[in-house]
Amino acid sequence: MIMSIFSHPDFDGHEAVHAFCDTESGLRAFIAVHNTNRGPASGGTRFWTYASDGDALADVLRLSRAMSYKNAMAQLDIGGGKAVILRPEGAFDRNALFAAYGRSVETIGGTYITAEDVGVSPADMAVIKTQTDNVAGLSEGDNASGDPSPVTAEGVFRGIRVAAERAYGSPDLNGRRVAIQGLGSVGYALAEHLAHVGADLQVADIDTSRLARAEKELGATIVDTNDILSADVDILAPCALGGAINSDSLPAIRASIVAGAANNQLRTPDMAEALTARGILYAPDYVINAGGIINVAAEVAGRYDVAWVQTKLDQLEETLGEVFDRAASEGRTTASIANEMAQERMAVIRDWR
Repeated sequence: MIMSIFSHPDFDGHEAVHAFCDTESGLRAFIAVHNTNRGPASGGTRFWTYASDGDALADVLRLSRAMSYKNAMAQLDIGGGKAVILRPEGAFDRNALFAAYGRSVETIGGTYITAEDVGVSPADMAVIKTQTDNVAGLSEGDNASGDPSPVTAEGVFRGIRVAAERAYGSPDLNGRRVAIQGLGSVGYALAEHLAHVGADLQVADIDTSRLARAEKELGATIVDTNDILSADVDILAPCALGGAINSDSLPAIRASIVAGAANNQLRTPDMAEALTARGILYAPDYVINAGGIINVAAEVAGRYDVAWVQTKLDQLEETLGEVFDRAASEGRTTASIANEMAQERMAVIRDWR
């Protein structure tokens, strides 16, 4: 098992990879601590049905690396980590499972601080809190900030405006056609922002109730999940799971901008080159979707301050603009520029400490 992790194609010098099992509750989980140069690793916990343990391990390795880069680009005093819980088959006691997970988080001594991700709610965070203080995204408490999804959505919306300015010469999204893949907590909140400024929305999700709501409340057009990535739009916003941009989907993309909330949107690194070759402006996901972890960082610091969060979102826009401008001037992909900037910011803090 040790050799399989160290030789795993997604292993990237991770400081630690923990596996946890609690047979009574059905808990099976991985926690990956990628880098703590900037502070204790922080990132959400994903609760998902995986085809195999190997798929779960690959996901946690990729996600935790992205968190290191995300937190560095947002210049937060936290490092990068992530966790995945493999959803049990059949019936299970959710509270017992998340309590067991909380005990697992506690055993690694504060090197990892968890929050929400796909499939996890503030109510689950409250259960985890009964077992460990290394948790954020809480709805109650002195510095509780609640579900960070709305702040993630705001950051993505801001980033889309920055991308539109670079691609079209104006951040105005009125009348712009936007396709949103996934209407979860972040995707729907993003749709609300876009509808408010007059964007023409096309949406896809496996949950028909969310689609009906978006059609009724936001005037969105419903598109089949198999067709959303190839929709005839200006902007494509992947807001579901990772890997949406791949060798199969990329040739059919008609948007001029890819900017969404999903983590690890590029199935493989070479997709960045392929997007650039087609003249598609890509907003690196871990830059544009950092709003949620910014919100969490304010809570972790014990000084939750809305003004501080908004200032960080302003900086997010500036950083994304720098990525776009450097990529254009240096003839490189936005992904390579963002990776380089993140690595530099992690190294500077390491050397300073």
